[in-house]
Amino acid sequence: MTKKIAILCAGGTGGHLFPAEALAHELNARGWTVHLATDRRAARFAGYFPAAGVHAIDAATFGSRNPVAMLRSLVTIWRGFRQASALMGRLKPSVVVGFGGYPTLPPLYAATRRGVPSIIHEQNAVMGRANRALAPRVKAIAGGFLKAQGPHAAKIAETGNPVRRAVLDVADTAYEAPAAGGRLRLLVFGGSQGARFFSDVFPEAVALLPAPLRSRLDIVQQARPEDEARARERYRDLGVEAEVSPFFSDLPARMAAAHLVVSRSGASTVLELSIIGRPSILVPLPHALDDDQGRNAQLLVDAGAALIRRQAEITAEDLAGDLGEFLEDGTRLKEMALAAKTVGRPGATKLLADLTEAIASGRSIDEFKRGAGA
Repeated sequence: MTKKIAILCAGGTGGHLFPAEALAHELNARGWTVHLATDRRAARFAGYFPAAGVHAIDAATFGSRNPVAMLRSLVTIWRGFRQASALMGRLKPSVVVGFGGYPTLPPLYAATRRGVPSIIHEQNAVMGRANRALAPRVKAIAGGFLKAQGPHAAKIAETGNPVRRAVLDVADTAYEAPAAGGRLRLLVFGGSQGARFFSDVFPEAVALLPAPLRSRLDIVQQARPEDEARARERYRDLGVEAEVSPFFSDLPARMAAAHLVVSRSGASTVLELSIIGRPSILVPLPHALDDDQGRNAQLLVDAGAALIRRQAEITAEDLAGDLGEFLEDGTRLKEMALAAKTVGRPGATKLLADLTEAIASGRSIDEFKRGAGA
């Protein structure tokens, strides 16, 4: 029997690694041997990844217009392609699956050059630049929040976004609306790139709340290390119970315990809000070329599960008004929590694994769609 080998390509951020990790667990359970191709930065943190091997591939992005920097990027990408091509020749995978971001470019390009059946997974509601570059070359595109429309619609199967185990473990935690006069649990986080805004604005919004409401708050907030002490001291001055930390290893459990979440709207965050089912105020990360976080947030807004606020326009006064309105209306919060559940697809990991096996076996994307209803 031919050994089934899959190479998953993900790097850069947890947002790319989480769905790859979920798929790896599912493929392992189905008897596949899984390898991870990632960039050198992520390889240092991939010890938990359920793979037979973790392979660091050189990669670079074209973030600078400086000709010297661009030349260096080209050389790095070429070196990464050569490394990835050698990896393909050595492992002889049955399928290669990429999860977006520039670290996927060298291995996916090498795989498609060798004729290896290949898939890309797009988490967001709009396709990122790396995946747009790879889309014409691959056999199938798995859409997390991406719909089967546009120039590559025929290749897109709407599988949903794979969910990590820690999220599924708390997905059935029922939402309990805050009791009249009881504690109000808020979770505030912004990811590595977006937490500073919340450290600056959120404590000041809390300061503007009526004292009786402020005294009922229990806040869990992520802050960058350089902002942690400042945010904690501000809450202490306000007499507010607050746990402030740069990182929470149990963030899904914290989300399940929250009455209201205030956060950015990356694909992983929107997914977890929808699977666990929690109301939210979402502030998309600004300056993104394609406003991917804004489009992700709109999915929850359209379902009646979230409020979207744009960073360039929001003030502490605005945020205080939103908090006061939500926290005094437990019925509305519960309705939003239920609405969030209509957005997620808890079976996404299994469906993506089914697509992976279908493409590896030579089935067409049309055959898969007819069989899976994707």
